[in-house]
Amino acid sequence: MSKNYKESFDQIKIAGSLAAKTLDEVTAYINPGVTTDKLDKICYEFIRDSGGYSAPLFYRGFPKSCCTSSNHVVCHGIPTNKYLNEGDILNVDITA
Repeated sequence: MSKNYKESFDQIKIAGSLAAKTLDEVTAYINPGVTTDKLDKICYEFIRDSGGYSAPLFYRGFPKSCCTSSNHVVCHGIPTNKYLNEGDILNVDITA
């Protein structure tokens, strides 16, 4: 294994660990009455405070730090000020 390969692999492990920890953090806030914008802010601040940066933020114009897809949205939903309701299905994608 080359030094560059090992270094890259170690960085991927760090990013994956941070994404998992961020998901653990934001999960506690997923409840009816919260907006996906609020969840995005929680993700952004947790990643920032952990010394990382959100991979989707500003990637090809993406305006948020995570993807929140609810109900009929399959993937890559953009967080908004819409409130979650009881029974909503929510997917949160986090990359760091």
